[in-house]
Amino acid sequence: MTPRRLLLLASAALPAAAQAQTAGRQPLLIPGKTTLFQRVILRPGATLHAQPGAAQGRPLPGFSVMHVYARRDGWIEVGREANGRTEGWLREDRAIDWRHTMVGAFTNPAGRERTMFLRDAQTLRGLLASPSMTQDAVALRAAAGQPGSPVLALEPETFIDIQRNFYLLPILEAETIQRRDGTQMRMLEVISAPAELRQAPQQADPSRLRDFRGAVVFVIDSTVSMQPYIERTREAIRRIVARIGDTAVRDNFRFGMVAYRADISARPQLEYVTRLVAAPDLAQPPGAILPALEQVRAATASTEQFDEDAIAGLRVAIDQVDWSAFGGRYVVLITDAGALDAMDPKSQTRLGIPEIKALADARGVALFAIHLQTSEGRHNHAHARAQYTELTRYGAAGSLYFPVEGGSPQSFERVVNGLTNALFRQVADTVGRPVGGVEPARTPEAERIAQQVEIVGTAMRLAYLGREGGTTAPDVVRSFTTDRDLRDPTLAALDVRVLLTRNQLSDLSQALTRILDAGLAGRTDPRSFFGQLRAAFAATARDPQRLGNLARVGQALGEYLDGLPYQSQVMELTEQEWLSMGAAAQRELINGIEAKLRLYQEFAARPDLWVTLDGRPGGEAFFPVPLDALP
Repeated sequence: MTPRRLLLLASAALPAAAQAQTAGRQPLLIPGKTTLFQRVILRPGATLHAQPGAAQGRPLPGFSVMHVYARRDGWIEVGREANGRTEGWLREDRAIDWRHTMVGAFTNPAGRERTMFLRDAQTLRGLLASPSMTQDAVALRAAAGQPGSPVLALEPETFIDIQRNFYLLPILEAETIQRRDGTQMRMLEVISAPAELRQAPQQADPSRLRDFRGAVVFVIDSTVSMQPYIERTREAIRRIVARIGDTAVRDNFRFGMVAYRADISARPQLEYVTRLVAAPDLAQPPGAILPALEQVRAATASTEQFDEDAIAGLRVAIDQVDWSAFGGRYVVLITDAGALDAMDPKSQTRLGIPEIKALADARGVALFAIHLQTSEGRHNHAHARAQYTELTRYGAAGSLYFPVEGGSPQSFERVVNGLTNALFRQVADTVGRPVGGVEPARTPEAERIAQQVEIVGTAMRLAYLGREGGTTAPDVVRSFTTDRDLRDPTLAALDVRVLLTRNQLSDLSQALTRILDAGLAGRTDPRSFFGQLRAAFAATARDPQRLGNLARVGQALGEYLDGLPYQSQVMELTEQEWLSMGAAAQRELINGIEAKLRLYQEFAARPDLWVTLDGRPGGEAFFPVPLDALP
């Protein structure tokens, strides 16, 4: 027996309607719910029949997702959509109820162990509770494939980006396990199968990596104090371009640059908030970027405040660069100041650090930050460090935040050269075309940069191989796993996401808007907040009487958020807790809601990131929303 390969499931298309439809029908509601319809996942071997008990039936693709319209004598009537069109009947024991539309999404496996899928819950529960969990996991993994092994499958070696290559890894149940050391790990019951069996590509196959390309886009603060750093960044790019020359790697690496400042409404002499100086362009030779870089100059006028609009610059790099041509996707922020937060009226995007990071993650972009800790900004350093440490977290690599103490141009030059060289070396080594003349890491600082870039580079290679090799999901029928790395539980192995329809995301946005309005209206009298909420939701609710007794904010949000395995400050907030928070905490909560609203607007505006469960155009579309993006 060999361990099953973990390959990702792309839902198969369902057959055409088998009978005349009854207009106006709705699927059955989940018991106890008023808005959530019953869904099931079909087991392999399910057959569709015209009536319950009919002898003749035709096979349905296993692991398809259906709505339930009726239940009768061990049979269920199913339809692909919630629009009243039914397909026919199938035996109830050939389907699995899917109460929450939760799915698992693999994180990039670089720097962590591959996830194991176990046969039963008892084995996993014992493993997670064991004081020797790490060693026990090693023994289990070593026994995978042997007769009687509880390990059904292992995660693919390559990475599959759920935003780019959607797969279905439904989560049937989720339970939070607290270990003795305080670590929390989710135990997940999942179901999955591959659309077709394919051999996972080998990571080291040179032919698959020959066309790997990398791009580094510098997002540089071009305010009045930044000229020495602009010049040294330009020089670092010039040196790499010269080393590429006419070598074999010239077609595999490109640079880009975005310059940013701050709001120009009160200071038009600043000229711009953001400017795409040059996008990485494979149609042009590497040196074609240099004339554009020569035009970048620091502003001649000061900004109104010390923080600048770094998030606006990052958004240009994430949105206006065509990343699809590149396997290595790197953005390097260079600044001596913090970023305007989402609530600042001068912010162009009105996005915060978590929101811009979520957009970068969706594009598969790694964010780095070089923070110039100059004496002029000493009162700003702690604030900026906290922002950029959070912004640049990248799996096992940790935080890709590189402070330059004292902010001297010479110290900065060492960091920017070290980072640029390390990124270039990763691409050259990946394609098997190393280039001479690139300095190796010689200082502890340079070694740290090289080690972190190695993990990021490995992650980019795994993602590229997953895309190019068509890696699919596990051929596991039903199994148990955890969302954390068993060697290092601080690392996520599976992100839990919730599939929300456009209507649900719209309803959630409207509900948060009402909460935001109530919070803003209650600024002068916090005691009126829950009264404002009750009035606002009673006007639109299907069951106003239920909301008249609103005891916690979560009652006013969609039922699809109830029972999810995450802790939410907003969902569980009671009137007593709201009043005891104090004005500063109340304001922070309301600001967080406003930032979430803008993130949902970004999700809605990106049609390429929405998916249908069977891949059909025109089908019901879903967005896989991460748990930490929920209110």
